Amino acid sequence: MDARFLGIADLVESPSVAVVVDVMRAFTVAAWAFARGAEKIVLAESLDQALALKARHPDWVALKDGPPAPGFDAVNSPGLLRSLDLDGRTVVQKTTAGTVGALAVKEAPLVLCAGFVVAEATARLLRTRGGDSVTFVVTGEDGRADEDLACAQYIAHRATGAAVDAGGFLRRAAGSRAAAELAQGVRRGVHPDDVALCLELDRFPFAMVATLEEELMVLRPCDVPPPTAEGAS
Repeated sequence: MDARFLGIADLVESPSVAVVVDVMRAFTVAAWAFARGAEKIVLAESLDQALALKARHPDWVALKDGPPAPGFDAVNSPGLLRSLDLDGRTVVQKTTAGTVGALAVKEAPLVLCAGFVVAEATARLLRTRGGDSVTFVVTGEDGRADEDLACAQYIAHRATGAAVDAGGFLRRAAGSRAAAELAQGVRRGVHPDDVALCLELDRFPFAMVATLEEELMVLRPCDVPPPTAEGAS
């Protein structure tokens, strides 16, 4: 598999397969939303669009980065989201990096959104549907966020079927700038468990696939069966 690792600004054409990585915290939050019962997540282009969608669909749950704000129901924190009952609900998510990265590759035939919590399921889906070339979109810090790059590199290794020790990749993420800012309370709308939750490897058994649905970028969980004994790696 030919893997490329690009920041959002480095995307000059739509890839055939894109894996958009935001470990801390957008796609960890998305995975938790699905685990708490959400049916789908609409990735909003702006805060105004998120609020407009919420106004048209009062039963939808709108969330954003940072502190709580009028019109929004939740913030982009897995620690805070994990107690919500989202059974059957639609979530509207707007963040500064993850949702921007997904929208930047919305024309790609296959778009996956990922973090460590869905790493193995994402890699398995790539093995079956990914083809020969995969672009990993490293969303944080203009493509330099080490937690996102470490996760992307780990998934790329696993997508080839190679056995790889996740420990070094997780340690890089734990030592990243984003992890330090979350732990130190530099960012707003943070739960003390956020960093640990973002570093839970393979917490969930599904991958997350984003597709255009009536001009909206919609993220849904995708069950990925574990390999058979003959094909296990």
